[in-house]
Amino acid sequence: MRTRASNERLTDWFARFRRWRAPLRKFLSTRWSLNASDFDDVAQEVFLRLLRYDNSELIEHPQAYLFRMASNVAGEWALRSRHRHPHDARWLVDLCAASDPEREVAQQTANEQLRRAIASLPPRQREVVRLHFAEGLPRAQVAERLKTSERVVKRDLINAYSSLRTVLDAEIADELNFQTGKVYGPE
Repeated sequence: MRTRASNERLTDWFARFRRWRAPLRKFLSTRWSLNASDFDDVAQEVFLRLLRYDNSELIEHPQAYLFRMASNVAGEWALRSRHRHPHDARWLVDLCAASDPEREVAQQTANEQLRRAIASLPPRQREVVRLHFAEGLPRAQVAERLKTSERVVKRDLINAYSSLRTVLDAEIADELNFQTGKVYGPE
């Protein structure tokens, strides 16, 4: 809970902030090689540090103290900015490409159509497709799990591909290939 003295101190600092903000920005622009967009951030950081200082009555020359603190903060910011890596334009393209709403809707539609198409397969073919693609098992392990031959698994995969190709649109197949980076077809 704030006391009356702390409220008065806060009011005093905000008045100083309003009064010294423009001169502080000018000081920073002439003395330091900061981006113009950083001036307000540095000024705000300076005043936040001043608010944390409890013994403001010990400061004989508040404006000089303010500019000295601003100089120190600007130095810290300049030092930090040397270690920052510049943004690469390709990152922004990747960000935009990653969050394309139209592509997301197309992917959801493709996934839903694929689920329905797989659900329409006979049970054994559906299980073979699930084990091979969802669990990533090779045909030999799928055959072992289903207690059947590898040749039957291969035939079921080929028949499932054939059925899925007739059910799925070419656009949906292209969308699914884009999502996974794989081209679906028999091994």
